[in-house]
Amino acid sequence: MRQAIHYHVPISTEHNSKSLVKYIVFFLLLISLSACDMQTQSPPTSPKHTQKTATPPPTPIHYANQLERVKATKTLTILTRYDPTTYYESSDSLAGLEYDLVTLFAKHLKVEAKFIIPKTFAEILQKTQAGEADFAAAGLTITQARQQQFLFTPPYHKITEQVIYRTGTKRPKKPSDLVNGILEIVKDTSHVETLQRLQQKIPQLQWLTNHFLDTDELLYLVNERLIDYTIADSNQITLMRRFYPKLNVAFNISTSRQLAWAFKKSDDLSLYQAASSFFKKIKQNKTLEQLLERHYGHTRNIKYVGHCTFHLHLHSRLPQYQELFEAAAQKWGLDWRLLAAISYQESHWNKRAVSPTGVKGLMMLTKATADQLGIKDRTDPQESIYGGARYFKQRLKKIPARIPQPDRTWFALASYNVGFGHLEDARIITQKRGKNPDKWIDVKRSLPLLSKKEWFSKAKHGYARGTEPVIYVDNIRSYLDLLIWHTGNKEQEEANAMPLLPQTSHPDLVEISTDMIPE
Repeated sequence: MRQAIHYHVPISTEHNSKSLVKYIVFFLLLISLSACDMQTQSPPTSPKHTQKTATPPPTPIHYANQLERVKATKTLTILTRYDPTTYYESSDSLAGLEYDLVTLFAKHLKVEAKFIIPKTFAEILQKTQAGEADFAAAGLTITQARQQQFLFTPPYHKITEQVIYRTGTKRPKKPSDLVNGILEIVKDTSHVETLQRLQQKIPQLQWLTNHFLDTDELLYLVNERLIDYTIADSNQITLMRRFYPKLNVAFNISTSRQLAWAFKKSDDLSLYQAASSFFKKIKQNKTLEQLLERHYGHTRNIKYVGHCTFHLHLHSRLPQYQELFEAAAQKWGLDWRLLAAISYQESHWNKRAVSPTGVKGLMMLTKATADQLGIKDRTDPQESIYGGARYFKQRLKKIPARIPQPDRTWFALASYNVGFGHLEDARIITQKRGKNPDKWIDVKRSLPLLSKKEWFSKAKHGYARGTEPVIYVDNIRSYLDLLIWHTGNKEQEEANAMPLLPQTSHPDLVEISTDMIPE
């Protein structure tokens, strides 16, 4: 606020009337000027403002049901977890049984699949219950307790829960033997329910429940002898034993269990019913059987000694030839790890390898093949690897273009081993048996028939030891998986596991099932 201005006008009696008039005029003038000054400094009269109309919030879209929303938004949101049995990164793309099943279901609905990977297994169940995704596809076992919370689709796989220990330590033979060591499991898995039931019969049974690590990481701890035992589903240990060959199954701790997708319980069953119908369809048309074979069918042949030898050769032999595999793969448009897997199956990465039939070198090429490829010295690593890569590429190109990956590669591998003519005979037999000649799962069952007179007598190319290419392909698939795992960020995986070991200074890390930890 402006301060009041006081004008002091001295009037003397000596002044004449004329002077008085002058002062009065002067005083009025100052008042007038002062008034003008105050007006000019006054805030201007506010003009009439046009009030902006607030933008109304978007009207929420209401869908008739969950299935309609998924189709309208073109997005299917799924909770899963990183695991060789569910969802992982393979040599050139994402893979895993759950990934393949969900992708197939999304394609069936004509939408895109969006995967969410929570930090812990427990969060998968929590977020499913909270409705933060459409459903969970994470290798979840159907249990009585979970059926109180979730709706499960028809099962897609059977497993058993198994106690895992490490070779070189005493094998537990029954549940009561577990009291003699440290047993650790993952929080909120079905394994917890299994142990709780056993504890009613064996009160002294105790275990640690880890809030942060998953089963794969606990298997690593068993392998490193940091804990004595853990529990894994049979499908998990089947795949993980290839990476940790010293891990062994002590015994089954459960009867057969079933895996399925889990939906939040709701009155809206539209998407759940669509998923249930989808599983019914892929069981009927054998697609599910083919997917199970793709992920587990190649894991049975290589035993403990073979895995251990492979791990030794990864460090002692592969480094000598890795650059050659990479260069040859780049030249012929292949994955170098596939070439390395072929070479390991052929020669165990031994450049001087010679078979009784005269094939030689890292890629074990026949003399006829070497002559066709212009190879002068089959024992020369570069000539052998480049020749093998070129020869495999030729095999790959001969496979009918309509056969998709990965079956296309498995067919090419079989022809690399047994010859294209015998492979074609097996495909013809497959068709005669009413199966699909373009599916590896069907052809691999026909190849062994080439050694039976009933079949090879009618085959164009005659007799073949048809079991050999089946084992050959399965072994290479296993070696390829191991190479993908080995060349991944294994060091980071181990570093992530180590800081999360149970420590007494962090009591919130693990939940103890009883008051005492076994000494």
